[in-house]
Amino acid sequence: MKTLTLPLKKEWFDLIKAGIKKEEYREINRYWVARLVAAMEPFTGTVLSFTDFDRLVFTLGYPKADDTERRLEFKNPKIRIGEGRPEWGAEPGKLYLVITWEE
Repeated sequence: MKTLTLPLKKEWFDLIKAGIKKEEYREINRYWVARLVAAMEPFTGTVLSFTDFDRLVFTLGYPKADDTERRLEFKNPKIRIGEGRPEWGAEPGKLYLVITWEE
């Protein structure tokens, strides 16, 4: 089982826990592309596929493994490139790696 674990700030963690925030954003940079993109077209840099994860874990900061109050788990996260919602922390008009999940 492949798990994507993402630490969050309290504001975003609480919105996801409440079921309000439905997607999380990561910058399109070398670090996140290496972690989330499975294949790219070598000459154009076009994303061909994203890494498949079975599980998504959000943490409030960096809790201990048994701290269930500061961990949220979801199944089958999906990744795409797109614009994010400003009310959920994205800059208007900017592209992100957008992570969504099943409740």
